[in-house]
This record gives sequence, C-alpha cells and structure tokens, in this order.
Amino acid sequence: MDPLDRFVDGCRNAGPRAGRTRVVAVDGPSGSGKTTLAPHLADRFGGCPVVRMDAIHPGWDGLDDAVPRLVEWVLEPLAAGRGARYRRFDWDRGAYAEWHEVPDSPFLVVEGVGSGARRCAPYLTGLVWLDAPAEIRFARAMARDGDGYLPHWERWAAQEERHFRRERTRARAGLVLDGGAPVGGVATPRAHGEPY
Repeated sequence: MDPLDRFVDGCRNAGPRAGRTRVVAVDGPSGSGKTTLAPHLADRFGGCPVVRMDAIHPGWDGLDDAVPRLVEWVLEPLAAGRGARYRRFDWDRGAYAEWHEVPDSPFLVVEGVGSGARRCAPYLTGLVWLDAPAEIRFARAMARDGDGYLPHWERWAAQEERHFRRERTRARAGLVLDGGAPVGGVATPRAHGEPY
C-alpha cells in the first residue's frame, strides 16, 4: 500500500481528537506543495472542508500569531462540540475581515505553515510534513503569489525556520512527503510513519 494511502487509512481508523472531528494538518515551508496536496487529502476524506492558514496569518510577521487563533477559533470549539469559524485576514488591507464558518464534518484538513504546531497537537489525528528544495519552493511561491511576495520571501522564510526548529514539526509528522517530485499533481512519499 502507498504510504499516503496507509496514512489516510490510519487517520480514518483513529479516534477523533477534536470533538467528533478528525483534524489532519498539512505543514511545511512555503512553496513545498501543501496547497496542492490539501484538496487531494480532503477528497480522500469524503470531500471534507479545508481551512487554510494563509487566511488566518495576520500578515507577513504573523506566523506564530496565527497558531493561537487557529486553536481558539477552530480547534477548541470543535473539541467542545461547538461550531468552528475563523476570521479571514485581508492581506491588502492589513486587517482581519469577515468570519467564515467551518462546515461540520467528520474530517477537517488544515493546510499551511503553523498547522502542525505543538499547541495544535492535542487536536490532531494526523500530521503531514511537505518539503522541497529551496529553488523549487521559491519558483512556486513567486508563480503562485507574484512579485508581491518577493520582498517578503526572506522575512517569511526566517520566521518559518525559527518556528519549525522550535516546534520540531517534521520530526513529529506521521507522514513526510517530498513535495519537489510531483506525480500526477500529488507529492511523492519520501518517508512515512504512523498517523500523528
């Protein structure tokens, strides 16, 4: 069995850790393939909702500030059996905007930098780590976000490096994928473990 299939099966068979919801985080540095992988995972979990950390990060210096917001707005309410929602950050205005409800579902994929932080860990059924060579990640990020990202690349990368070193996200992941070698649009497994 393919490691990704094994991981998905493991998550399906594991008990939920956020109320009735099995939350699967997809973490890794910018441009590693998280945005591509997340909808594929969601499809494997019956078309479950996806919450993207890019919608929660409060700007270019807000990586670590997004983690408590994810916990407060999404993970804690799910664990308490309440409806979850998050407030979208408007990157152009530099301020939070409207609230978005998270549809009730037995599975939820949370995609983005910080989704696998230790503070989120008690609520996670599974954690996937994606990585890719820096030159591939840079090219993808520029293609995806345009020149508006260019002045912020090093600043954001420095935050990622500090965050991942402190959180040891990769070491705690149940599945590690090589996002630099896409096969049919989905990252190729490089190594694997059990669901988080």
